[in-house]
Amino acid sequence: MGGSLRIGVVAGELSGDQLGAALMERIRKLNPGARFVGIAGPRMRAAGCEVLAEAEELAVMGVAEALRQLPRLLRLRRRVVRYFCAQPPQLFIGIDAPDFNLGLEKCLKRNGITTLHWVSPSVWAWRRYRLKKIRNSTDCLLTLFPFEASFYHEHHVEARFVGHPMADEIAGSIAAPLAREQLGLVADRPCLAILPGSRKSEIERLLPVFLQAAVLCKRVLPMLQLVLPVASPRLQSLCSHWLERPEHATLDVRVTEGRARDAMAAADAVLLASGTATLECLLLERPMIVAYRLHPLSYALVRYLLRVPYVSLPNNLLNR
Repeated sequence: MGGSLRIGVVAGELSGDQLGAALMERIRKLNPGARFVGIAGPRMRAAGCEVLAEAEELAVMGVAEALRQLPRLLRLRRRVVRYFCAQPPQLFIGIDAPDFNLGLEKCLKRNGITTLHWVSPSVWAWRRYRLKKIRNSTDCLLTLFPFEASFYHEHHVEARFVGHPMADEIAGSIAAPLAREQLGLVADRPCLAILPGSRKSEIERLLPVFLQAAVLCKRVLPMLQLVLPVASPRLQSLCSHWLERPEHATLDVRVTEGRARDAMAAADAVLLASGTATLECLLLERPMIVAYRLHPLSYALVRYLLRVPYVSLPNNLLNR
């Protein structure tokens, strides 16, 4: 792979930003001169991606919530389409965020730009009608899990299983005693990690319930300590708002900026939002309770369309 390579990329949310940074690093090993431009988060920015907009702008949870943000998201997508059509990259890679990226990829593909989509939408779980849109939007779909590639081949969609970078990264994770020491946690007290998600809407919906659960746990385990990794500085004040409420005064909470993996490694158990973090927790071999809370309209739609019995990715991988 020689010569200068310019790649357009759009990553949604924290997990997409992490995947994007790992992908950029791998591509640069093959082509040191590769340049990247698009929608990115802090890790991709640190890796040298030229930023058109922040990945957090795509962090919208639920159908009802997305409808309120739809005009803004459509304006953003039109701006990105205009940019890439005016300055076409040799390749465009959409990372996750399928509701935003698939429409973007379809427009770019129509304009002769080769498109890849990395991270399969969960069409094997729900909304299988999106298969046609995926087929029309991407030249190839890159999947994290082997069963996904097999599913797409059965439905005549070009797909390649490429694996999950986390499987390699997790081997270098620190042991529980060291993680506790580095996070300022007491070594011989039980510890619960709380991960309510990386979106503002997730914090608002999940953190109050998670803290209520922690209060109940504290009554049974008076020595319980908690660690709460906050995904970004922008969410710090929102988390503080809930932590400072009188009903949570009995909780002993260590708040960290980022460091979610260290928090999970340090914990005896993890209470977390359904999402990519559940896979990370599985690989760290920590027991977990997975929860999610949606707008009632979003919940009704998801419940009607869901094709798998579990909300947790590890359970769906294990099929039990």
